[in-house]
Amino acid sequence: MSLPKTRRGYDTDGAVVQRFVPRSGVRPVSILFAVLANAIALYVTTIFPGPPGITFRGNLGTLLMAGAILGLFNAIVKPLAVLISLPFLVLTLGLFYFILNGILLWLCSFILPGYAVSGIIPGIVGALVITVVNWALGALFRR
Repeated sequence: MSLPKTRRGYDTDGAVVQRFVPRSGVRPVSILFAVLANAIALYVTTIFPGPPGITFRGNLGTLLMAGAILGLFNAIVKPLAVLISLPFLVLTLGLFYFILNGILLWLCSFILPGYAVSGIIPGIVGALVITVVNWALGALFRR
């Protein structure tokens, strides 16, 4: 059992007081924001004229579920894939990361409900669109 961290401080009267330091962790609001950002980014890949071969059939609930699944997939599978592909990332000076994102989006489309990616090239373009949309939403709404 770990004790909460404390910090020494001084009260207005000059007395020494212990203040609790909040533990760092993921806030529920940031998880909800990530799911919404992923859902919006997945939707943008289907309406944006750039990535042909990406389709979505479903409603808003399906899109939110797909955003949550994509977030879990990126949190669990992506670090392992980056670790395995580390030699290729080093040899290509990081450019293989774009291909890796496309492959992961293509693989993720098999478990996302209503979302289909027809190949690795549309997956690469779709992953670029998702990255740009997530970056833009994060820059607009996060502090």
